[in-house]
Amino acid sequence: MDKKDGTAFDNSERYRDLGCAIAYYRKRKNLTQEQVADRVGISRQHMGAIEAPNMVRAISLEVVFNIATVLEIEPYVLFKFNPDK
Repeated sequence: MDKKDGTAFDNSERYRDLGCAIAYYRKRKNLTQEQVADRVGISRQHMGAIEAPNMVRAISLEVVFNIATVLEIEPYVLFKFNPDK
């Protein structure tokens, strides 16, 4: 999406960090991608794409909220996760 001044937003790093956070907390719960995907109502392939560090997959807030519920964490925890800090 472009801003009014013509510059574009680049949220790719944020999506990668979000995917890493989801993978991290999923593994802490000893859940597979397939288990989380089934509970959230998305395909395992979509779940894999969300977590893949070499892919940038946009994800709706609805899916983020549902994943957080399955992982038994608050959604903000996924957004503030930073594996490098």
